[in-house]
Amino acid sequence: MDMARYAFFEGAFVPLEEAKISVQTHAFLYGTAVFEGIRAYWSEEEQDLLIFRMREHYERLLQSCKILQITPAYSVDDLCRITVELLAKNNDREDMYIRPIYYKSQLGIGVQLAGLEDDFLVFAVPMGPYLDLEKGLRVKVTSWRHIDDNAIPMRAKVNGAYVNAALAKSDAVLDGYDESIFLTADGHVSEGSAENLFIVRKGKLITPPVTDDILEGITRATIIELATRELGLEVIERPIDRTELYIADEAFFVGTGAQVSPIAEIDRRVIGNGGIGPISRKIQQLYFDVVKGKVPKYRHWCQPVYKASL
Repeated sequence: MDMARYAFFEGAFVPLEEAKISVQTHAFLYGTAVFEGIRAYWSEEEQDLLIFRMREHYERLLQSCKILQITPAYSVDDLCRITVELLAKNNDREDMYIRPIYYKSQLGIGVQLAGLEDDFLVFAVPMGPYLDLEKGLRVKVTSWRHIDDNAIPMRAKVNGAYVNAALAKSDAVLDGYDESIFLTADGHVSEGSAENLFIVRKGKLITPPVTDDILEGITRATIIELATRELGLEVIERPIDRTELYIADEAFFVGTGAQVSPIAEIDRRVIGNGGIGPISRKIQQLYFDVVKGKVPKYRHWCQPVYKASL
């Protein structure tokens, strides 16, 4: 018999199937919620589950709350403790994806943010690779324009904003591609449907700046730090034009879900050799060593579940 799974919902650990909201919930009606995606990696060597950069994710979640006028009931320390307890209670011993959500829990009709009740929930599900990690992705530049900061703030992971992402992803899949790349209103490259983007040109990493309507990605920040400090690469944050994608030596997506996913083709133009490039490969290998707790210098990014000390 499968073990019962739990969620943290309305201030308590409850069986996952009992964590339900009303159809009148404001967040359900209007998308007024903010979330994070956090990965935890199972380490066979340590026989422990390692949550990657959990504190940074929860710091960003509280920043998102501020933007959406949600009053958080829990501190970053509280959220970390709840998450570790949840995974331990579920006895999870495989790679997991954690989804915490702060949401407008008030019941009723009416478009507003201020003065509404808020609540928090978190659950976790097993998750392997979100995108292919080896052969390289076929990607298209979508005709859907990326929302900008004056429409829906990209510094917040707002649930309702992901309709934009779903339109772009569906556009790609229905046309036989794996993923989409957004452009901004000014025609600059922004990001994937749920990933930040890097290209390689002449040995340098280039990535769009945060002012080009991208999420301030935690994986993106991780890759920038590892590339500069450990691999000695120059990383340039600047606008990228659409056609520059076509002449890149390498390209890859990064994100909590995507991890480090190489891009083989964009708009039917082969990128580099059509597979994972040498720099992308080095970054990917180093990233997986770090998230699995194998690099002592970055061990503080990995929070154990079963040998927890919070």
